Amino acid sequence: MSIPVTTSSMEPMLPPEGERKLEDLAIDLATKASGLASLLPRAVRLEIGDLVRSMNCYYSNLIEGHDTHPRDIDRALIHADYSTDPEKRALQREAVAHIEVQRLIDHHDDLQVETTSLNYIIWLHREFCQRLPDELLWTQNPDTGERLHIVPGELRKSGVQVGRHIPPEAESLLSFLKRFSEVYDPKKLSRVRQIIALGAIHHRLLWIHPFYDGNGRVTRLMSHASLLRCGIGSSLWSVARGLARNVRDYKALLMAADAPRHGDLDGRGALSTLALTEFCEFFLTICIDQVDYMSSLLEPDDLLRRMRLHIEDEMGAGSLPKGSFPLLREALLAGEVQRGHAAEITGYGERMARMVVSDLLKKGYLKSKSTRSPLVLSFPLDAVERWFPKLYPVS
Repeated sequence: MSIPVTTSSMEPMLPPEGERKLEDLAIDLATKASGLASLLPRAVRLEIGDLVRSMNCYYSNLIEGHDTHPRDIDRALIHADYSTDPEKRALQREAVAHIEVQRLIDHHDDLQVETTSLNYIIWLHREFCQRLPDELLWTQNPDTGERLHIVPGELRKSGVQVGRHIPPEAESLLSFLKRFSEVYDPKKLSRVRQIIALGAIHHRLLWIHPFYDGNGRVTRLMSHASLLRCGIGSSLWSVARGLARNVRDYKALLMAADAPRHGDLDGRGALSTLALTEFCEFFLTICIDQVDYMSSLLEPDDLLRRMRLHIEDEMGAGSLPKGSFPLLREALLAGEVQRGHAAEITGYGERMARMVVSDLLKKGYLKSKSTRSPLVLSFPLDAVERWFPKLYPVS
C-alpha cells in the first residue's frame, strides 16, 4: 500500500446519503438512549455513571490487551490501594487515568466544544498520558527497533505502520486532522447524519493514527464525547463494552474499512465506501445493543427484585442489618433519603435506624457528602455482581 499523501486518500469520510438502514439505526439509537435516561432519578444516574466509567475503562483496557480486573481498578480508584507488583500497579494507574479523563468528559457542563477538533483530540491524549507512569510512555518502532518516548498531547514525528495499514506521514498529519475536523463539524450535519457519522469518525481517526501510542484509547474516549455531544450518549452506557465483547468483528471491520475501493460499484473515494458503511452499521448496532442491555438492568422493578434477593441473602448471613432493604429501595426510587426519615422507612426507633444507616454507609451501600447530608445509593463491587449481572466478567 502506498503512503497517503493528500487528504483525498481517506475519502469517503461519510457513508452515502439515503442509506435507509443507517438512518433507521440512528433513529432507533436516539429513541432508546432517551428512554434510558428517564428510568432513574438524577442522583442515582450520577452514581451509576461512576460505575459505568469503571466498566468502560475495564473493557477499553481489554481491547488493548490489558486485563485489569474490576477489583484491582476498584482498589486503586476508591482506596488508592495499588499492587506491589510493578506491572499490575502500572495497569492500575492506566485504569485510573482513563476513568479520570472520562469523568472530565462526563462532567463537562457545556459540551459545545467540537469533539472532532484538533485541540480536543490533543487534549484527550495529553490528559490521559500525563496521568500514566513513565514505563507506559514508551513504544517501539517495529521496523527499526527504536524506542520512542510518548509525549502527552504531542503528534507523532515520524511514519508508522499499523499491521498492513500505513497512516499519513507525520508532515501531513495537520492537514488530515484539519480535514477530519471540517467534515465532521456537527454544525454541517443533521442530527441523524451526526449519529450516522459516529462510526466513520471512529474509524477515520484510527486510520490517521495521529500519535505514536494511545490512539485506540483516545478514539474511544472521543467517541464517548461525540455521543454526548450529539445528545444520545450518557454516563449510563458504554460502547466500549460492546466493542470488547465483539472484538474480532470490531477489528476485522476496522481493517476492512482501511481497504481501497473495490471497483466502480464501491463509491468514488480512495477507500471502500461499502466497508465504511458496514462499519458504521456495526458501530450503531453495538451502541443500540448496549443501550438495550443497560435499560434491562436499570428497569426499576427488575433492579429492585435483584437488590431484594441479594440484601435478603446478606441479612440472612448476618452481613447486613434488618431494615436495610427499605432504605436502599427508597434511595433508588427517590434518588436520596433524608436522614431524619430513616426511622420511618425502616420501622425502627431512632437509635436502631441510625445503626442501620451507619452500617450501610460503612459497607458502601449508601454514601453521603457529610453527616447531615441526604443519603444516596452507592454500589460496592460485591453488590454490583448481583445487582448488575454480566456487567463485568465473573471473578
